[in-house]
Amino acid sequence: MLKSYLNILLHAHLPFIRHPEYSEFLEERWLFEAISETYLPLLRSLNRLHEDKIPINITLSFSPSLMAMLQDELLQERYIQHLVKMMELGEKELERTRREGHEFVPLVQIYLDLFSQNYQDFLELYNRNILAGFGRLAQLGEIELITTVGTYPFLPFYEHYPESIQAQFDVTQQAFARSFGGVAQGVWLPEAGYFPGLEKYLRDCGVRYFYTSAHAVLFSPDVPRSGLYAPVTLPNGLHAFPRDLSTVSLVWSSKSGYPSDPVYREFYRDIGHDLDLAYVSPYIHLEKTRINTGYKYYAISGDTAHKQPYDPALAKQKIKEHAQNFVFHHLMHFKKVQPLMSVPPISSSPYNAELLGHRWFEGVDWLEAILRELAKQGDQLSTILPLNYLAQYPQHQKVSPIFSSWGNKGYAETWLEGSNDWIYRHLHMAIDRMVELVDRFPDVTGLKRRALNQAAREVLLTQSIDWPVIMRNGTASSYAASRIKEHLANFYHIYDAMGEGKMGTDWLTKVERKNNIFPDINYMSFHNKRRRSN
Repeated sequence: MLKSYLNILLHAHLPFIRHPEYSEFLEERWLFEAISETYLPLLRSLNRLHEDKIPINITLSFSPSLMAMLQDELLQERYIQHLVKMMELGEKELERTRREGHEFVPLVQIYLDLFSQNYQDFLELYNRNILAGFGRLAQLGEIELITTVGTYPFLPFYEHYPESIQAQFDVTQQAFARSFGGVAQGVWLPEAGYFPGLEKYLRDCGVRYFYTSAHAVLFSPDVPRSGLYAPVTLPNGLHAFPRDLSTVSLVWSSKSGYPSDPVYREFYRDIGHDLDLAYVSPYIHLEKTRINTGYKYYAISGDTAHKQPYDPALAKQKIKEHAQNFVFHHLMHFKKVQPLMSVPPISSSPYNAELLGHRWFEGVDWLEAILRELAKQGDQLSTILPLNYLAQYPQHQKVSPIFSSWGNKGYAETWLEGSNDWIYRHLHMAIDRMVELVDRFPDVTGLKRRALNQAAREVLLTQSIDWPVIMRNGTASSYAASRIKEHLANFYHIYDAMGEGKMGTDWLTKVERKNNIFPDINYMSFHNKRRRSN
């Protein structure tokens, strides 16, 4: 019997949000919550596994926009201030729950300890740069670090704008080199969005493999003999790992997935909504907007008004059960698949990193439990890094994937529908105008070069797929729309000023300091001959 492998990918991404013009900004908390509940707990978990000599062999992808924010001094300082507030709130909650005789006292202590440990790790262990912690694990060979594309655009929407795709890939490798050194050899395509021909850009920037949705391979005219259980080789030599559908419902199903178990902690029930506004207002937002604080005392069970208190002991037992079930599922599944394979089968399971710990409080512990369970399986089943698998088994069937994504129904309706379709004509027009600027002002220096580099940043920032997703979901749609309009306005200000020869230094400096992503950007990336030669 051949050995079988799990290829687990955690993709970490958040849109670039940085507002130095305000003393604090609501949407910056998305980053702070992800650091507190996902990234730092994940680092502690991976370090425990390393110290216990438990093989890890999982892949992590960090988006360039997230890497930029994690290394930004302003956001680092604001995260520290956020932790101080959360620890102060925890101390108040300990006093309140003890005074009122609540059963929640042990839970408060858990959260207070979490924030305190985060504060200590962030300042003392990682000197504010948690990417260094992941880089160390990669150097030890425990994990493989890859990235995604630029500002996280849905690339099929830009198939006919090669200049923009090229610019996105240029800043991608620049950001990876700045954060971790070297070249990212693997890429998680934003939302697994693929179109035929995209592999040319991947190959040109040094990428060796990427991930696709299941039907990108299954519906290919080249019928994949190994189904979803082996990578495929594209005509230009790149490798694609298709997502294994058999494991999707185990985690992603809202009704039967592991995170929906009633003993797990409820994400939406938070003291930021439950307690008196005057009590929690110093810890939520300057505008007194009710938001989550991270102090949550109830389990998923029951409706919103009748939930049971959260019991960490019950949750711990359920984590173990779900980890064992995940491993058992793959063992039984591979028992059927193996006889049909000429190479060891590999199941590729990509997950949003922020699902673990943030949305699914127990998710990081679940992953750790899986890796500890796998360590007991010996030669039957283990995790493996994609590059190691390709090194051991380099020959795979040639397949040409089709246009696809991992969104609803597998294509693009998640990111292009009635609430957000208005943005794309403006985004495409801005690309054409940026290409025009490159043609008119090649190889300029000084203030003009600064302006054109900033123009390139603004164009790329409009393309984050997060903004149309937010519009579709209706969660912070006005903010998402304002971000697109802001970046377009900045771009056209530069476009007009360059045409008039009246670029203002003060205005440009202000915008550069605010939208300071991609310090190594070169506006000449938008000079691309691919479209012109077709």
